[in-house]
Amino acid sequence: MAVATLNVVVLDCPDPAALARFYADVLGGTVEADGDDWVDLKGHGGTQLAFQRAPGHTPPAWPRPDGGQQFHLDLTVEDLRASHDKVLALGARLLDDGGGDRTWRVYADPAGHPFCLCAC
Repeated sequence: MAVATLNVVVLDCPDPAALARFYADVLGGTVEADGDDWVDLKGHGGTQLAFQRAPGHTPPAWPRPDGGQQFHLDLTVEDLRASHDKVLALGARLLDDGGGDRTWRVYADPAGHPFCLCAC
C-alpha cells in the first residue's frame, strides 16, 4: 500500500513568474500566482509544476563530474528539431545534443534546471 501520492514537482528559482511562463510556453497550461514567492502551472496535462522563489538560487551544474545531477525533467515531443528551435527561442540553453544521433537532447531552463526533450 502506498504511503502517499505525488502532488506537485516544485522548482526553486529566482523569479517564479518568469520560470512558470517559460514552462507554460513549453507545456501549455495556465500560470496561477499565489503572491510573489509561489506560482503554479496548471492544466497542461501532466504532473503539476510549481515554482518557488529561492533567494540566492544557484543553478545545478550539468553534468557534474563530482556527483549526481539530482533530478531533471523528461519532456516528450513529436518533432525534436522543431521543439529544439522553439525551446531555444523561449530562453532554454542547449547542454548536450549527443552529437545529433540520439532521440533526446539535454537543455537548461532559464533558471538553470536541466530538462530533456525526448522524441516519441
